[in-house]
Amino acid sequence: MHKSKTNNIVIVGGGFFGLYLAEQLALKGNNVTVFEKSDRLMSRASYVNQARVHNGYHYPRSILTALRSRVSFPRFVREFQDCIEKDFEKYYLISGHLGKVTADQFKRFCGRIGADCEEAPAKIKRLVNPAMIDEVFTTTEFAFDSHKLCALMLDRLQAANVKIVTNADVTKIMSTGKGLVIQVQAAGSVDEVFADHVFNCTYSRINYLLSSSSLELIPLKHEMTEMCLVEVPEHLKKIGLTVMCGPFFSVMPFPSTDWHSFSHVRYTPHYQWMDTPGGSYQDSYKRHEEDERHSAWRYMVADAQRYVPSLSECQYKKSIWEVKTILPRSESDDSRPILFKPNYGLRGLHCIMGGKIDNIYDALQEIERVIELS
Repeated sequence: MHKSKTNNIVIVGGGFFGLYLAEQLALKGNNVTVFEKSDRLMSRASYVNQARVHNGYHYPRSILTALRSRVSFPRFVREFQDCIEKDFEKYYLISGHLGKVTADQFKRFCGRIGADCEEAPAKIKRLVNPAMIDEVFTTTEFAFDSHKLCALMLDRLQAANVKIVTNADVTKIMSTGKGLVIQVQAAGSVDEVFADHVFNCTYSRINYLLSSSSLELIPLKHEMTEMCLVEVPEHLKKIGLTVMCGPFFSVMPFPSTDWHSFSHVRYTPHYQWMDTPGGSYQDSYKRHEEDERHSAWRYMVADAQRYVPSLSECQYKKSIWEVKTILPRSESDDSRPILFKPNYGLRGLHCIMGGKIDNIYDALQEIERVIELS
């Protein structure tokens, strides 16, 4: 990336998106500071997810999202190869029972985007209930280890001279004659920090900063979600399964543990709420901390074992919870477009949110196209 004149840039949010963006902007010669509310980086949405490195299979009803995943997949795997878990087989199971995509449609979809997709071996097909599963396909899809990824990003940020401040809550942003001033609450005091540009990368909390700064809320849908971590039976230890496409579920190795993640489209979301322009803001961070939690594990496994009977042998270990945030239009076709709002309400304030980890490349490309930093 070409060098630019020095700007003071603040990144609000220490998830993967914020950290990667911080590094890339620092490499262009800018002074970059990351403020993270928690005491650890990449401890929320960057950790509490299926850790799936997408190859496009997940989006047969959104060809654009699938194609972008297909393009980003090899790039992400190359760049973060030491953080990628490949030591498992991955299968997609197509069900005509309440499904929205047939086996033939899925096969043709994979051909359109150029994703590997072959008929699964007989030993795998024998695991499924043929009355519920129409076809099983062998695919190429990996998982990422968020702990290794965080450690790598910390090394890269240090090399790029990015300043990182944890336990720091950015509570307000204001415009001045020469740029922006943000208020940061940390260590019991409130400080003001000047910035030429502020990138709001706080995922489910994007509207928190907007609300506290008297700016219009961005329409967003939030779900309180439960990801179960389970010990699978021995014959599934090195296997990941995803049932498509409707009321589907997914069981995948969860890197950095000996367990698998277990999620279900019907039972993983416990409840939802919306941020709407002109409406009152509900702090997702506060809801996450104060929520009364009751696991839906028994409902997840009861449904899943109808498709793959041996999943009844899974041993539940624990649940990890997070607020999942999507754009409202994603509900109709499962797409995961990037939210990018440059100069939102104030010149120099930019709001960014991706629906999956490898969205970062598309986000960075758009930032470089739209925002003038030189």
